[in-house]
Amino acid sequence: MTNPGPPRSVPTPAQLRWQEAGLGVFWHFGINTFNDREWSDGTLDPATFDPGDLDADQWVRTALEAGARYAVLTAKHHDGFCLWPSATTDYSVASSPWRDGRGDVVAEVAAACRRHGLALGLYLSPWDRNAPCYADPDAYDELYLTQLRELCTNYGELFELWFDGAGSAGRSYSWDRIAALIDELQPGAMVFNMGRPTIRWVGNEDGLAADPVEYEVDRTHSDNYTEGTADLAEAQYLPPECDVSIRPGWFHHDAESPKSVDHLLAIAYRSIGLGAGLLLNLPPDARGHIPDEDVARVRAWRTEWDRRFAAPVPATLTSSGDTVLARFERPVTIDHLVLREDLTAGQHVRGHEVRTPDGVVLVAAGTVGVRRVHVFEPVRVRELLVRVDADGGASAAGHVTSVTGHDTGGAVVPDLPANYRAPTTPPPD
Repeated sequence: MTNPGPPRSVPTPAQLRWQEAGLGVFWHFGINTFNDREWSDGTLDPATFDPGDLDADQWVRTALEAGARYAVLTAKHHDGFCLWPSATTDYSVASSPWRDGRGDVVAEVAAACRRHGLALGLYLSPWDRNAPCYADPDAYDELYLTQLRELCTNYGELFELWFDGAGSAGRSYSWDRIAALIDELQPGAMVFNMGRPTIRWVGNEDGLAADPVEYEVDRTHSDNYTEGTADLAEAQYLPPECDVSIRPGWFHHDAESPKSVDHLLAIAYRSIGLGAGLLLNLPPDARGHIPDEDVARVRAWRTEWDRRFAAPVPATLTSSGDTVLARFERPVTIDHLVLREDLTAGQHVRGHEVRTPDGVVLVAAGTVGVRRVHVFEPVRVRELLVRVDADGGASAAGHVTSVTGHDTGGAVVPDLPANYRAPTTPPPD
């Protein structure tokens, strides 16, 4: 991705709100959950969908314990099974024994989110392996628009709409009409990656960003299987979202186990800590619960993450040219530093260096963005100097608006496991 020269695009207020959220959770739940599948071809029997004790409040409470500000539910995955009683198909919860065929997972989840103050997003796969009309682009576009209208009309305000590119290589959908419908019904929703996106996929399913994290880009990654990209008509402000599952798979499988606390910390530093958003998948099981083991793991992870940042020591900032003098109220011992950038006029900081007054360089890195976390050996300081390489010439340092120190007791960024692989499975033929 390229980012030539000063920013040509600025974020909308909705994009800035999304970036401030930082962490969301993904809920992969559907007919695959009940058939031990990651992918299915649209022929699984709807009678197999029958959660014994679906508890959407438990899902939401777990998300909030993880520190999430929003959640995204797979309303329809690639198999075409709808978690709401769509008028477009019989391949839905209406054909299942759950709630005697009168249930609506999307409605229950939306209500739970409203009760607990969690923003809701919905995933609606463009690829549909069940729809008989999928081979007819015009007919399928009408079906898809109807499904999207149902979701955008019946479940309250949506924070994000997630369009997955898997399985859609070479297929063109009616994105102009899709965008118009979203503008009409959910103008504040972030649009993930396809069509007319307002946020983009980071390009892997490991949950990992890489320095520099550019918010203004001229192309997006299309999916994890073709390694393709989609060129944009012009550079746009599109902050990245890093998606990853707490387990090896996206849907729940009894034989799998959640990632360790250190693994989750390693991911958080390499996503949230680099200025990207993190979308952590917590797949409900066949009971309709987030498994106890996963709940315990995210609690432990969040407890440790919060411990590390529980006592911020803010610095008073004085900017001159390309340098910010960050002065603490008194000498402090710190081993973490969090920087923030004013993004209202776009992303400007391209590089920065933090050093002590006697010239010891603590960190040298690229972008800052909505938040940038640095980790180094403990140092006792009263002042720090932050040199900024930014669009803006003599006022470059003014783009850095916050510097806070943290004493974590020498906590480090854990290494990623040597055998870590993204939770991906090639789409079936």
